[in-house]
Amino acid sequence: MSNEKVQAELAKYEASAEKAIARFPERPHLPEQRLYTPLDIKNTDYADEISFPGVYPYTRGVQPTMYRGRFWTMRMYAGFSTAEESNKRYRYLIESGATGLSCAFDLPTQIGYDSDDDISQGEVGKVGVAIDSMADMELLFDKIDLGKVSTSMTINAPASVLLAMYIAVAEKQGVTPDLLKGTIQNDILKEYAARGTYIFPPRPSMRLITNIFEYCSKNVPKWNTISISGYHIREAGSTASQEIAFTIADGIAYVEAAIKAGLDVDAFAGRLSFFWNAHNNVLEEVAKFRASRRIWAKVMKERFHAQKPKSLMLRFHTQTAGSMLTAQQPNNNIIRVALQTAAAVMGGTQSLHTNSRDEALALPTEDSVMIALRTQQIVAYESGLADVIDPLAGSYYVEALTNKIEAEAWDYIKKIDEIGGAVAAIEKGYIQKEIQDSAYKWQMDVESGAKTIVGVNKFHIKEESPKNLLRVDASVGEKQKAKLIEMKAKRDQAAVQAALTALEKACVDENENLMPHILTAVKTYATLGEICGVMRKVFGEYEAHVNL
Repeated sequence: MSNEKVQAELAKYEASAEKAIARFPERPHLPEQRLYTPLDIKNTDYADEISFPGVYPYTRGVQPTMYRGRFWTMRMYAGFSTAEESNKRYRYLIESGATGLSCAFDLPTQIGYDSDDDISQGEVGKVGVAIDSMADMELLFDKIDLGKVSTSMTINAPASVLLAMYIAVAEKQGVTPDLLKGTIQNDILKEYAARGTYIFPPRPSMRLITNIFEYCSKNVPKWNTISISGYHIREAGSTASQEIAFTIADGIAYVEAAIKAGLDVDAFAGRLSFFWNAHNNVLEEVAKFRASRRIWAKVMKERFHAQKPKSLMLRFHTQTAGSMLTAQQPNNNIIRVALQTAAAVMGGTQSLHTNSRDEALALPTEDSVMIALRTQQIVAYESGLADVIDPLAGSYYVEALTNKIEAEAWDYIKKIDEIGGAVAAIEKGYIQKEIQDSAYKWQMDVESGAKTIVGVNKFHIKEESPKNLLRVDASVGEKQKAKLIEMKAKRDQAAVQAALTALEKACVDENENLMPHILTAVKTYATLGEICGVMRKVFGEYEAHVNL
């Protein structure tokens, strides 16, 4: 059917729709456009903009056969209390069919403090596992073969230290760095913009990141050196278009910093990865994932002139939306997570974490984690969604929405370029203000009823107080402090001091790669707080300020 005939038939449809609306008024607050036709994608060039899986611009996926050959990595995010307790949870997940680990660290670890620091009081082991030294990392991965498992570590400001600990523990297991597979988040720009677990100012933070790029390209070639994260930007309240725009702008800044540091783009770009949120609007999320691949491929090809196909591929991990979990009627979260899982799979994720039903209330119980893992497994083996590549391609709506999200994201990227790049946009408060405005609009829509959240602003029921929640005992902090004191008493203090002195000297020399010095320090059992303390002394600490 020609576009002219579609246009004529569409006019007839609209007339009949108006009659139907007179009898059955449409729900309020719906998108303005109710129907999509070939007219909405008439200017889309299949070869240039959609193409085939594993082919530029990778709209349909980065692998030619996607899940027909291998499922996404089922990587359950976990970590709480002590290294010993988290190790038990990791081994339970592996025995239950998880194919990768994802480590959650407690707040003191995330901001580079030891468990015995005054600032750590009351936070040790609460939102993740406490890691003070290589001794804790050894316990965390006890009886887990680091040569076989893929590990993701959600750590940013002190990412270099935690990665060094992981490398050192693997070497003690007899696993050489070239065999290690995994990812460190290592994305400090989104911490300034949306999350807040930063330590150092932007310049030295970017130096640490590029040091990791360089070190791993030579020594840990299978490791993903950064997970450029839109997840937390979305959790802070951004829209889908803002999520990918601000994150890709951060990615551009990292690539520019690495090139400025003397690295060849094709030497490190293939190990860059991204981290997306899977939100509630299933079709919008699928379109977002597809648009993000297309944008990144164009950025790497046209802006940075990357040559290797892997340098053009946006590979990403997905986590279901924590901000969409509700404390009210928590079993509803099982359905939300299942829909978000379907979106991630239809959108072509490379790995996935599914949140648990009770995480709006507490750390998840083992029963809840099992349901979350089984959600992925049922989608993989029973739903049929993994049997066909990019199953929604060709949908008038999905293709039009992919184009729309891409266009909106490019507008933001161009604006950030005009400001001077992601770092300048963060320093001027532009990105923070855009996220805040979107978050405010979302909340106002929920409170006004324009947006329905089942069990929150509609369909209420009387509920009993939740039972059998997982709580981290307050004694964990004291136990961790005692372990730290014992470890320090046994180590070679002279070796620790020598390593820290050498690290401080290296920090002063801007041309020195810090990773070898950090690795030497962790092998002496210098603590996270001691190592970060040296870097704080030289680099200073970042203080947030937003100019609105």
